[in-house]
Amino acid sequence: MPIFYPDILNQKTPARTFTYGDKDVMLYALGVGMGRDPMNETELAFVYEKNLKVIPTAATVLAAGAKATGPAPEMPADHRPSQINFLMVVHGEQKVELHKPLTAGGTYTAQSRTAGAFDKGEGKGAVIINETIWTDEKGEKVATLTGSTFARGDGGFGGPSEGAPEPHVVPTRAPDISVDFDTLPDQALLYRLNGDRNPLHSDPDIAKRAGFDRPILHGLCTYGITCRAVLQAITDFDPDQIYSHQARFSAPVFPGDTITVDLWKDGKNISFEARVKARNVTVIKNGLTVLR
Repeated sequence: MPIFYPDILNQKTPARTFTYGDKDVMLYALGVGMGRDPMNETELAFVYEKNLKVIPTAATVLAAGAKATGPAPEMPADHRPSQINFLMVVHGEQKVELHKPLTAGGTYTAQSRTAGAFDKGEGKGAVIINETIWTDEKGEKVATLTGSTFARGDGGFGGPSEGAPEPHVVPTRAPDISVDFDTLPDQALLYRLNGDRNPLHSDPDIAKRAGFDRPILHGLCTYGITCRAVLQAITDFDPDQIYSHQARFSAPVFPGDTITVDLWKDGKNISFEARVKARNVTVIKNGLTVLR
C-alpha cells in the first residue's frame, strides 16, 4: 500500500497505557553498558534499586509493552490509510524531550501520530516523522518522542520535498571533551531484551542477508550510549539536568566496537557526535542535548 498525502498526516494510533518499574529501568541501563564495575557507585545508582536514577533516553523503550486502551481515533470519511514498506526502512533521527524528569516507575498513556511526510522523489525514498506523547495519570504531558524514518522504497508519493526539520550543526572547533565506551560482543543480545527483537541484531544469517558480516548493535543503544556520555562528562551523572537529547544515525555499530563520543559545551546546549576510531566511521551525527 502506498503513501497517500496529505491523508497520512491524519494517522494516529489508539491511546495506549503502560506501566514500567525498576527492573525495566535497570535493564535499559545495563543494555547501554552501565554498571560493569559494581564498585563504581555513580553508575551503580542506575542499576540498583536503592535511590534508583533513570537514564533519560530510556523513554525510547519503556513503553514497549503498551496496550491499546480505547478505539482508534476517528479519521475523515475520505481518509486513505497509508503504509510504508517496512523491509526498506531505516531509523533516521531520534529525539526525546522530557517535560518532567522520568521516575523509577509509573503508569502512563502514550499516543502516536504522523507529524510529517517528505518526498525525496521516485527511487529516492521518503522521510516520515512520527511523534509520541506520554501523559501521566493527571493528563499532564511527561515526554515527547520524535523520530524520523527513512523509507527507501516509498518516494514519489507527491508530498512536499522541503520543510523537514534541519539537523543540528555541531561546532567546527575541536571537541571540548571526548570519552570512550567499549561495547561487549553480546551487547545487542542484552539490549534486545528491552523490546526490540529484530533478528538483524541477533541472527547472523539475517544480518548477512541485510548486507552485514554479523549482527549490528541497535541504533537506539548507540543513542543511549551518547546520553550516557553527557551524563558522565557534563552533568555529573544527574539525569534531571537533561531536558532533551537528539541525534541522527549515520552508520551501524558492531557489538565489540569502542565508541568515542565527542562533546562541545555551549551554555545549556551540548553538541555531540560519536565515532568508531578503529573503523574510521562516524556513527552518530548532529547530536544535541539541551540542559534544563
